[in-house]
Amino acid sequence: MNGSLRSPAETALSQCMGLQAGETCCIVTDDERQAIGEALYDVANETTDGAVLARYPPGNQHGEEPPAPVAAAMAGADVVLAPTTKSLSHTTARTEATEAGARVATLPGITDGVFLMGMDADYEHIGEECRRVHELVADAAEIRVTSPQGTDVTVEPGARAWHEDTGVVHEAGGMTNLPAGEVYVSPETADGTVVVDGTMMPHGKLDGRTVEFSVEAGQVTDIADDGLREEVEAGAAEAGEAAYNLAELGIGTNVAVTDLVGSVLLDEKAAGTVHLAIGDDHGIGGDVEAPIHLDGVLREPTVFADGTQIALPEAD
Repeated sequence: MNGSLRSPAETALSQCMGLQAGETCCIVTDDERQAIGEALYDVANETTDGAVLARYPPGNQHGEEPPAPVAAAMAGADVVLAPTTKSLSHTTARTEATEAGARVATLPGITDGVFLMGMDADYEHIGEECRRVHELVADAAEIRVTSPQGTDVTVEPGARAWHEDTGVVHEAGGMTNLPAGEVYVSPETADGTVVVDGTMMPHGKLDGRTVEFSVEAGQVTDIADDGLREEVEAGAAEAGEAAYNLAELGIGTNVAVTDLVGSVLLDEKAAGTVHLAIGDDHGIGGDVEAPIHLDGVLREPTVFADGTQIALPEAD
């Protein structure tokens, strides 16, 4: 095992997932994330005799289903960790695994650096920030997000619940991203303009440029950026209008993340940021299935819950 990866692997399996002797644990990885997958497997194998490592070629896009044998292994395990190039968070395989009682952590697009940085965190403090933010937004009929760059979008959660991604999943059927730290909802509808200035799939860290898109009645109606438009159009070729769904509003609560690094997995968790996503939401409380889930991170958001500005988390 790469020695530098051992400590974050131990944090993931012990503190975050609570893996116990006698439990089964499935590590799902691909050819490009093999080192992290093997680090997690080695630690899991020291805890339980029921550890397995399932590796397959990287998928073509986020939200693409893994091979059937991998999906079956996920559904049959007590604990699943998925360090993969393309996200398994919003897949039927992940949903069926949690529905079967697995505790699941996905690590989409994880790199060695993000694994080391993002798991070097006080998850108790992150949990406290999640609970505080959740209390401020949970009962709001509408959430408005603005930014100096031009964002002005209002989302209505409707009957859908907000979720806390604390990174600690010790109950059957629970799911988290690692690194963790966000409070999020899949809104029933949304209207306005989003101007992303932080990190945006498929570009990574934007570094001075912006990506703008418009939303009407919960659907993305205009995308000014060619790269993002092509990603959504590719999803629409398979799923139709579902690919244009405004899928998520999330508020970052990971107080250990002090700067954006270009990884959506980590950057969307940065304390004080907001992210909005396009595409699939069936795995996070919505009813839209699409082969894409594209997050865009706002660096300088202001958030209002039913007209009242809320205090966003601040990095340590």
